[in-house]
Order: sequence, then C-alpha cells, then structure tokens
Amino acid sequence: MITIDQYDFQGKRALVRVDFNVPLNSKFEITDDTRIRAAVPTIKKILNDGGSVVLMSHLGRPKGGPEEKYSLKHLIKPLEDIFLTKVNFSRDCVGAEALELASSLQPGEILLLENLRFHAEEEQGNQIFAEKLSLLGDVYVNDAFGTAHRAHASTAIVADYFPHDKVCGSVMQAELENAQKVLSYADRPYTAIMGGAKISDKIMVIEQLLDRVDNLIIGGGMSYTFAKAQGGTIGNSLLEADKQQLTLDLLRKAEEKGVKIYLPTDSVIADAFDNDANTDVVASGAIPNGWMGLDIGPDTRATFAEVVRNSKTILWNGPMGVFEFPNFAIGTKTIAEAVVEATKNGAYSLIGGGDSAAAVTQMGHSHDVSYVSTGGGALLEYMEGKELPGVTALQFEETPLT
Repeated sequence: MITIDQYDFQGKRALVRVDFNVPLNSKFEITDDTRIRAAVPTIKKILNDGGSVVLMSHLGRPKGGPEEKYSLKHLIKPLEDIFLTKVNFSRDCVGAEALELASSLQPGEILLLENLRFHAEEEQGNQIFAEKLSLLGDVYVNDAFGTAHRAHASTAIVADYFPHDKVCGSVMQAELENAQKVLSYADRPYTAIMGGAKISDKIMVIEQLLDRVDNLIIGGGMSYTFAKAQGGTIGNSLLEADKQQLTLDLLRKAEEKGVKIYLPTDSVIADAFDNDANTDVVASGAIPNGWMGLDIGPDTRATFAEVVRNSKTILWNGPMGVFEFPNFAIGTKTIAEAVVEATKNGAYSLIGGGDSAAAVTQMGHSHDVSYVSTGGGALLEYMEGKELPGVTALQFEETPLT
C-alpha cells in the first residue's frame, strides 16, 4: 500500500475520496467540521506537491436523487475558508461538466463534486459509474476510512482503474495504524470500555476483545440486558430480550479467558426519557417498574474511573448513558476525564468513533487523548477482523514501481 507521503503529486490531478459527511443545521451550516479538518493534511500534501485536487464525498442519506439539504455546495465556503483559495464546484459528480472542470484544473486548484449518493450507482458499487469517476483524476487517493467498510463505487471499485496510482490518505493511514495499536501492540493493563444502546451492535468486537484485553467495562443501555439476564429487574430500561443468553455466554467466556468484566452496580434512573424527568439512584438490578436507567450511578463511576486510570491501553466505544441529556451525561463525562488522566500519565487511548468521539469532542477533550477515530462502523468492523473493501482496494499484489 502506498501512503500519501510516498507519492509525488507534481503535475497530477488527484481524485480524492474524502468523508465530508458532516452535520448541517437548518441553515445548512456545519455544526461539527471534525471530518473536514481531518482531511486537510492529505489535501495540502497534494497541493503543496504541485498537484490539483478533485474531492468526492457523500453527505447524508438522500433517497432517489438530488436533495437540497444534502448538497455538497453548502461546503464550498467552509472549504474556501480553510484553504484560502477558490473551490470550484461541479453540479454533478460525473458527466460533461465534471469532466470539463476536472480537465481544466491547474496545479494548486480544488474541485468539489456534488454528492456521490445522488446516484444510486454509488452504493450499488456500479462498475460503469466507477469508471466515469476515474476519468476525473490521474491518481486515486482514499482518505475516507469511515466508509471503508462499504464496497461502493467511490470507495473500492474506482481503485481498479488506477492499478499503479492508488494511494492511502493520511486519515486512512492514521486510522489503520491506531487500530493496530489496540489490536496487536497494546501495553498492559489493557482496558476496553463498551457502551451504547445495544449489545448486538458490539457483540462481534467484544468477542474479539476477550482474547486481547485484561478488563472489559460495559455501560450504557446494553448493560441492562446483562442485569436482566442475571436475574435483576430493570423496569423500562433498554432490553434486548433475545440477547440475554448471549450476555451470560460472554460472562462465562471472559471468566475462562481471565478477563475481568465490570458491569454497573448502580444506575441513575428516571421516570421518563427526558432531561427534566424525576431521578433516583438505585442498584442496577433493582430498577422499579415505570423507571428506566439512563446513566451509570456514582459507585459505578468511581469503580470504572479507577480501572481506567490504572490502565496503559484504553479503547472506548460507546457512551455510559444518554449523554445528549446534560442530567444523564455525568457517567460519560467521568469516563472521559479518567481516560484523559490516564493518557496524561502515559497510557495510549483510542476513542472509537460515533457517540464516543462526539462526547469527547463536545467535552473539549479531543486533544487530550491519543487518537479520536472518525471511523465508527468501519473501525468496529476492522476490529471484528472483517475485510474492509476500501482498504483492500488500495493494496497491491506486487509492490508497484513509483
């Protein structure tokens, strides 16, 4: 695999798959530009080499064609502010206009293509669509790790048309290297923190982690399925009834492998799914009817934080509660602070995308941990041991001459 620093883009037009799937408000303003900022080093490397850049991305989940709220034209001004240069825009990602604009690009210039997913062929991995995209560049760069688990036209298929000129961008490279640190090179004690709503979303990665970690902390909505399976009462808390036996099997496997599992001992409960609901603190397996667990309790926070602070490698994926509600964000905030403290003391910490990344960023700690993944689902699938089409597409059977 060729990395961005190994390729000279002088005089080359780079077709770059980026992940600009950023959140927009009702005024089409970006509310979190983390993913755009992450791609800046790759884009600047190409421009500084004397190349030009054709940027392609998806935005949102449009259905059946163009939609105003998903147009990438809303990103033109923010990109111009970042790169301090004009950003050209093509109203379609393929076709005559895109080809004309791409062909006329001069070194140092940027072209942004309209949303790839305005064409159904993108998600279908359509070969003809991929070939049309390939006409827009001399070299293909994939810097969209967040979509690497999809065999879409722009993330995998298009690479076939660049047999000797396909490059791994800086985001993609950093994501893979940091994932490898927690998969293969972890210092001990190694603690994984798994949160979020559903055990079914994390079961495969938890299975993989049982062969690697010393401690596994489980919080968030998924913890109530464990509590129920162990004979507790959980009121109206989240429950995957058909996964109860699975949780017991995981506990048994962990014991067999010598992995210490930490489950919540107490919970902050509420009588409604509302920030201003009435609250109480009870044992996690003793939640009365009409109430639901929305955060880990004070005893659990103290226990989890102590384990984290004493760890040398930390992987965190998923919040400890409904962190979107300030009154139920204390557990997630406590874990974030413990991860930051451990990192300052020399631990390696990887925040595994999705809600965990959002929580750490919102709390102002994104620069206080070792790495915040933008990958989300792609990172989880990579850690599950699955092949990522977007990564595989960048690999060569034989090392090409460069």
